[in-house]
Amino acid sequence: MTRVIAVAGAGGPAGRAVVRRLAAAGAVVAAADADASRLDGLEAEASVVDLLDPDATRAWIDGIVAAHGRLDGVVHLVGGWRGGKGLTTEALDHWAVLEPLLVRTLQHTSLAAQASLVESGGRFVVVSAAGAGAPTAGNASYAAAKAAAEAWTLALAHAFGRADGDAAATILVVKALLDDAMRAARPDAAFDGFTHVDDLAETIAGLWDRPSAELNGERLWLTPQP
Repeated sequence: MTRVIAVAGAGGPAGRAVVRRLAAAGAVVAAADADASRLDGLEAEASVVDLLDPDATRAWIDGIVAAHGRLDGVVHLVGGWRGGKGLTTEALDHWAVLEPLLVRTLQHTSLAAQASLVESGGRFVVVSAAGAGAPTAGNASYAAAKAAAEAWTLALAHAFGRADGDAAATILVVKALLDDAMRAARPDAAFDGFTHVDDLAETIAGLWDRPSAELNGERLWLTPQP
């Protein structure tokens, strides 16, 4: 069976690595990004989608199902970061940017895909940050948005459990992500505890080979826990 997997936020380094790995495994990959230029060269069915628009998000997911008859997974990689030197009113400006990117896009995507993933026994995966459980004054808005995204994903996992099928919603926790461009720009940096996007992609590709009981509602750490 050829799996059909949607990747949201596919144009960044992590998205490209995941699309490449899933395509190599034989999956049909439907990639979405808000910026058309970021989709160039992807081995996927690429679509420009504003995931902040719930109707556009549902149309994207429904279109995938209509074209292929199923949806076996959603990988949510929409990201963003803002930080400062302390807990100040600037954090509210950061929240105004991060909450839509990290939380609302996740909500819209999961709601659009939920029924199809229940039907297929599929996988929903989001990447979170270790900082969500250890917020600092400087990263309060980022940590709060990541924590909210985790809470929503765990609620989705609960819904999957109540559906009594094989669908699973999983959180992958990293300290930070690393790609080859970052390493080339700072060849002497250690990047201790960082997760390379290729390793993230390998983990994600393997989720369909693991039973849902190991994955649903779980936080899987890809970096040493603090």
